[in-house]
Amino acid sequence: MSGLASELVRLKVDVVVTNGEPAIRAAKAATGTIPIVMAIVGDPVAPGFVASLARPGGNITGLTNLAAGLERKRLELLKEAVPHASRVAVLRDPENQVLDPHYWQETQQAAQALGITLHSASVRDPKEFAGAFATISRERAGALIVFADTFFTAHRTQIAQLALKHRIPTMHDTRLFVEAGGLIAYGPDVLDLWRHAAVFVDKILKGAKPGDLPVEQPTKFELVIKSQDPPRPSASRSRRRSCSERIRSSSRSRTTRGSAAVNSRRRA
Repeated sequence: MSGLASELVRLKVDVVVTNGEPAIRAAKAATGTIPIVMAIVGDPVAPGFVASLARPGGNITGLTNLAAGLERKRLELLKEAVPHASRVAVLRDPENQVLDPHYWQETQQAAQALGITLHSASVRDPKEFAGAFATISRERAGALIVFADTFFTAHRTQIAQLALKHRIPTMHDTRLFVEAGGLIAYGPDVLDLWRHAAVFVDKILKGAKPGDLPVEQPTKFELVIKSQDPPRPSASRSRRRSCSERIRSSSRSRTTRGSAAVNSRRRA
């Protein structure tokens, strides 16, 4: 990642567009002058990417996929889908020291309000998934929430297969998991975040300074539910919910490409 970021600096690009904490950290380390647009990131303040959401400062701005109440909403939706689930397991990445504590605290508060008992299952290495799911099954968890994490996204197929093997309904943060076989996903519309990153690029190319452009939070969210029927041209449909929340069947969903893509525009 650092090598790619350094190469972009040598090419003297006008703007670097990237997402995910590792890629953003590499870009930040490579340059303090070339504007960097974060297409998707969790908390950009804690790792020092920006000074604040309102006033980023420096050469970085963009979008965060954090929004108040997301973990509570996911647990509520999971409870609606699996009413009998009084015990819910939570798959966590202890290496994610910035976001995991935030996710866990919000989920605990929601679980207390909903009368749900949580079981924490930590995984640091892909080899630990099988053991974690075996433990979740022994604990008789009625459902599973997988916290948003690039590590889990990279291994979503393995997670989906294990959940199916142990017959555990799952809740995720992005449609990529449902497309891999998970049950439900609720979170920011990732494609919309990438499209809006282009707005930041346009403003910067027209003279705006990244440090003066506030980091924006998501405004569009989507609920994606796995289809129980074989895919058919007319089997799925979509509709608008509230002002900007989209509900789509996984049978007509499109795969969002690249969880750590770095895009650039060369100087003329």
